[in-house]
Amino acid sequence: MRNTFGHLFTLTTFGESHGEAVGGVIDGMPPGIVIDKDFVQHELNRRRPGQSDITTNRQEHDVVSFLSGIFEGKSTGAPIAFMVENTNQHTKDYESLKNLYRPSHADYTYQQKYGCRDYRGGGRTSARITLSRCVAGALAKLVLQKHGIQIQAYVSQVGQIALQQDYRLYNLDKTEENAVRCPDEEKAKEMEALIRQTKLDGNTIGGVVTCVIKGCPVGLGEPEFGKLHAQLGAAMLSINAAKGFEYGEGFACATQRGSEMNDSFSMKNGNIHTKTNHSGGILGGISNGEDIYFRVAFKPVATLLQSQQTVDVAGSEVTYKAQGRHDSCVVPRAVPIVEAMAAMVLLDSWMLHQAILR
Repeated sequence: MRNTFGHLFTLTTFGESHGEAVGGVIDGMPPGIVIDKDFVQHELNRRRPGQSDITTNRQEHDVVSFLSGIFEGKSTGAPIAFMVENTNQHTKDYESLKNLYRPSHADYTYQQKYGCRDYRGGGRTSARITLSRCVAGALAKLVLQKHGIQIQAYVSQVGQIALQQDYRLYNLDKTEENAVRCPDEEKAKEMEALIRQTKLDGNTIGGVVTCVIKGCPVGLGEPEFGKLHAQLGAAMLSINAAKGFEYGEGFACATQRGSEMNDSFSMKNGNIHTKTNHSGGILGGISNGEDIYFRVAFKPVATLLQSQQTVDVAGSEVTYKAQGRHDSCVVPRAVPIVEAMAAMVLLDSWMLHQAILR
């Protein structure tokens, strides 16, 4: 089982949904970085459950404890180990799952691959494991901010309710002003109403998170197998419930002519820029200095509070209805996870680029 992400800046995660704790070990953190623990906790709080009535009502305070790699408030360059205790498990809600395979979950594939599984909340396959990514992503952000790189994600679609794809039409500073994390106030109200109704119906719904990276220097990424957009895509598709990734104009470019899609170069303030940015800030797998923007599609949560047909471990058909506390839409809580994964990819790529320059 591979549990490590990255090349020079790496995160190895551990823990299960209903185990004692979830955490990780970060290696490659540059030394001398001031570790703003309040900022790290804030980023983790953005992911935690129980934030509003449109998320699961599971209450986990998710307080991070750092165990190594920090001295007198700064990173030392040594591995940074951290953990978050699990404090609000309702394991009894999952007792009935021991001998059946939930529809669209990883129960069956995990069992077949490893010969055993932790059925309590999905164990290792639970979205709760993503809190480790938020901690590592927060530390990566602290480094990137020193170099002028900013990452901002937001909810751009829930169900059929969608914003226009041009992120420049919105004030992204308004993203955190509502529970759904949408920068358009009116659309946010519609999205929240849809999520609430879906929850009342015992159902779930999917959506899209858009992410914008500003200040990325020219030269990150590799031209062959380490293309920057491929690294971002792999990172985003490793997030639970993520089903699609596109950067720049994405699938929309398939209907366009080259004369409509090409980004012409020009001089601006003594530097070369592109007049347009249909390519999403990446050319030939390498960042070109323009804004990087991409979208991640998330499926409806697989756990419904409705009866579904499935089979048990013996292959006999059974009727299954989930119990417990679950999100009706993961998209609002996915926003900080998308940012965290983007931050880790960017920092890892930046460090590789610096190594090449040396």
